[in-house]
Amino acid sequence: MNAPLRRARIDLDAYRSNLDLVRGWMAPVEVMAIMKADAYGHGLEPIALAAVDAGVRWIGVLTVPAALRLRSIGIGEDVHLFTWQHDPGLDFRDAIDSAIDLGVSNVTELQRVVDAVDQRPARVHLGVDSGLHRDGATADVWPDLVSLAVQAQRAGRIEVVAAYTHLAESSDDDDSAAVAVFDRAVEAAEDLGLDLPMEHVAASLAGLERKEFRKDMVRMGANLFGIPGADGVSAADLGLEPVMTLTASVAKTKRVPVDTGVSYDYTYRTSAETTLALVPVGYADGVPRLAQGRIEVTIAGKRYPIAGRVAMDQFLVDVGDDEVRVGDPVVLFGTGEHGEMTVLEWGEALGTIGEEVTCRIGARVPREVVGHEVGGRVGDYLREQP
Repeated sequence: MNAPLRRARIDLDAYRSNLDLVRGWMAPVEVMAIMKADAYGHGLEPIALAAVDAGVRWIGVLTVPAALRLRSIGIGEDVHLFTWQHDPGLDFRDAIDSAIDLGVSNVTELQRVVDAVDQRPARVHLGVDSGLHRDGATADVWPDLVSLAVQAQRAGRIEVVAAYTHLAESSDDDDSAAVAVFDRAVEAAEDLGLDLPMEHVAASLAGLERKEFRKDMVRMGANLFGIPGADGVSAADLGLEPVMTLTASVAKTKRVPVDTGVSYDYTYRTSAETTLALVPVGYADGVPRLAQGRIEVTIAGKRYPIAGRVAMDQFLVDVGDDEVRVGDPVVLFGTGEHGEMTVLEWGEALGTIGEEVTCRIGARVPREVVGHEVGGRVGDYLREQP
């Protein structure tokens, strides 16, 4: 059976199953489905449409342009789209007019939002730096940010929706200290006359492990894609299903003698006469050069290690005397149900996390969306694509 040259299969049934499971765990707390980085490399639009069809009413997408993409495919204002990383030159008018929620962390940024308001107030979440130091207002800046928010809200320029922060997830003690910083910031805001209808603090790992941090809403990303972040915990342990399966096909085979140097720098030499199979996926597609000797791919249910340097467009595997032919399917990672490596195993082998693995899968790898929901709004969207 021949397989496509390269392909990432995206299983919407698995995503929906994970979503239902996580929402059940978090109930009665609201779940914001995080879809930054093109839905962790899975494809933003199909994932978002599937989530909305499942009843999700909060989606986080990092940037305003990504949120506008979702509005443009028919995701209406009954779904709140939260963004929090903004270009310093961004004109916020389109975002405000499209009812996109804006995470704001400093006075200058909030003033730009206020100045962009025209016909409707801007929906604003105020960010607190509780110790991660990537985003959020520090304690010395927070009073000024809150004071401006109070003035702008009273003037009808903004609607303050929530206060939020993000945790380092370094240790229980560190996270507890961070939440205490956040709680003090909320109290200070209330003392300055600001009503905060919502608070959201926890993301995937903290949301699972620290129930007391769930507040009014939990931001869930990796878990929804079947990539749990807890050390030593597999997707199967939690009942989650990996959403992406990365496959390719054998493009060429050749028989070579013993002690043949393979790929750049001859970092691998054959130990006997053997067959080499070429797989047309390389570091341009998200398979790092570091994968040599660490990653095994599966052909006909049997694992084979990557042999030699991973090149830009391909790598080789040593299949010995096995009958591997051109066109045979190759599974790079998947659910693990058929003996293949999972994305979590890739992360462990490469010294990283599963999210980085899926996010690195390049744009020239086609995403094939499967699952029963492809017949609904997702299907309508996919049929409209060139």
